[in-house]
Amino acid sequence: MARTWPEPVVRSAWFVEVDRPTLVLGSTQSDAVVDRRRAASAGVGVVRRRTGGGAVLLRPGETVWVDVLLPTGDPLAEVDVARAFAWVGRAWATALAEVGVDEAGPVGAGGQVAVHDGPPRPGRWADLVCFAGLGPGEVTVGGAKMVGISQRRTRAGSLFQCGALVAWRPRPLLEVLALSDEDRSAAVDDLDLVATGAGGEPAVLVAAFEAALQTA
Repeated sequence: MARTWPEPVVRSAWFVEVDRPTLVLGSTQSDAVVDRRRAASAGVGVVRRRTGGGAVLLRPGETVWVDVLLPTGDPLAEVDVARAFAWVGRAWATALAEVGVDEAGPVGAGGQVAVHDGPPRPGRWADLVCFAGLGPGEVTVGGAKMVGISQRRTRAGSLFQCGALVAWRPRPLLEVLALSDEDRSAAVDDLDLVATGAGGEPAVLVAAFEAALQTA
């Protein structure tokens, strides 16, 4: 998931598609969190992103992954690290409303779209799984997380790596992590309701987020 930044850094957005299931580890996660035998058996590739947080399993058609880059000094580039996430979250909220995930929520979810503006809410599995916790700027629908955002800063700019769920199925992710059978079963039960997907076609959500970025 590493990408060469342009020189000079300019506002950029890169949309990532996968053609096979791929486990994306956070920058500081140990390789030991992955059960390599299970991953190989399931045909799951393993890569590492440049930003922190827990693991994300990208499966074709189930997650919209976007890298957004801002140069230092950009009007959207907040000095405060936590507040810097807010504009990205608002752009996602706008995009979700555009595709019909509004106050009614996605089919079966119910509840309101919200951008989290408080302190992090770490869940039991948050160090291991991205969508198990909630951080600043991340987006929920009816209290269930739909968009995860992580950040990396350098002197040249800020990188925001975003994952928006089209579908949420925690079991395939947990199946390739190095967990005991007991912990894996408990995690499936705990994580089933912490996140939710927008449904629909990923390309429609991609187009809506691109449009939202233009007006951010």
